[in-house]
Formats: sequence, structure tokens, C-alpha cells
Amino acid sequence: MPLILRAGDADRDRWDRSRRVGGLDIDKVQKASFLVIGAGALGNEVVKDLVLAGARRLTVVDMDRVVRSNLNRCVFFREGDHEAGTPKVEAVAERARELDPSVDIATFDGRIEALPDGEWGKHDVALGCLDNVAARLHANAFSYHQGVPYIDGGTNGFAGRVQAVVPPSTPCLQCGLNRSHYRILEKRHSCTGSDVTFYEPKVPAEITTTAIVAAVQAREALKLVSGRADTVVRHVVHYHGLRNTWEELELTIDPECPLH
Repeated sequence: MPLILRAGDADRDRWDRSRRVGGLDIDKVQKASFLVIGAGALGNEVVKDLVLAGARRLTVVDMDRVVRSNLNRCVFFREGDHEAGTPKVEAVAERARELDPSVDIATFDGRIEALPDGEWGKHDVALGCLDNVAARLHANAFSYHQGVPYIDGGTNGFAGRVQAVVPPSTPCLQCGLNRSHYRILEKRHSCTGSDVTFYEPKVPAEITTTAIVAAVQAREALKLVSGRADTVVRHVVHYHGLRNTWEELELTIDPECPLH
């Protein structure tokens, strides 16, 4: 019996336009599990992009509460959230479900270092939306150890960067550390005592750079779960917003890196 197509059938499928994109496998995207580490500006955008792209299973990790200075670049936060001191993960999960009520989004309200070891291997890809070196290295190490691809993003004003770590074939974050990173870590680790916190100054941030970097992170994750690892960023890409250019910095695996 011939297949009968009716006018408007394509528009009834929420994912019709995405299914038309070569190299994007919506069925695999919907079955995959995504770990989003950080629920600030980058985390908001990454979760938004993944949910709209078809992701059905996400876990979001963050220890912070919403503050008013988040509101100029975090699509999921509202005025009432900062007044109530709402955990960022709760606000992100609630508003993500408004985009698509069928999304299964779990939350972990705490430091990434406190995430149980067994949680990492439950996910197909991890996305780092973090603002400090120590947390990035923790996410990098645990993802690599579990064989979970890790996509790290960062911004500073009009500048941004994305690195995709696909174990065991690519360099990891630790392979690319420089002396400045180690000085920051040494200063952090020299602060001892349970009530001592190392202070890192706030970095400039604005929504357009955040949106661009987060979109690249989400796109690389979608390519990975769609079986297109061959097209993923192999090194580190840097975005320069004032010039509207991208540059790729080539990395090599550090033979002294403990992860390799």
C-alpha cells in the first residue's frame, strides 16, 4: 500500500527540520545522556541548545545560587530567583522543562568534586561550563578516566575558547596547561583549612560571546553522540569577538601527562 503524505505532516514532527540535517542523528541524540557541569551563563545556553536540539536526558551540576548579576546573560534565571536564593540547578531544570516537558533532567546541587565517581560513566558526553582551573581539571580527569568525551568551554569578555577531549585519541586539558595555570593551582592549594577559600577575581562576561561558545560546545556534543567523532574539534579553538574570527591552536599529547 503506498505511503500517503498529508499536507502539514512534516510540521507536526517537532524534530522534522533537525532530521534533515546531514550528520545529525536525532534518534541517537534523544537516547544519549549529557552531563552539564556548571549552571551559570555557559551552562544555561548549553542546556537550552541541547534541549531544543532533542536531548532527552541531562544531569546538571552546580553549587551556586542565583544572584542578580547573572540575569544579563542567563536565559533561564528570573528576578524572583535571586531574591529567593534559588539554586542555579533548580532554576535551569525548571525552565528547561518549560521548553520541553518530556525532558528528563536531573540535578546535583553541590561541587563537581562531590559528584559520586559512579555518575560519570552513566553519561555519553560531559560539557564543562566552569569558571576556574581546578574544577576544569577535575572534570577533565574524571571524564578521561571513565572514557567519556569532555567538551570544555570558557569566555572572557569578547573572547572564548572550546576544547574537545575525546579519550584516548586527543590531548586533554592537562596536556595544555601552562605556567600561569600552575601558579593559580599552587596558590589555591596553599590555602589550607576548612574555612579558607582561594579567591579568583570575576571575569568580564556578556551574552553574545557566551551564546557563541556554548553553541559550539553543544554542537560538538551532538556530533559525538551522532557518531561523527571524525568531525569534532581536534585541538583548541579560540574565538575573537572584536574581529569575528576563529583560530585553532594545535596541541599535542604531553608524554608526562598522568592521564596518558
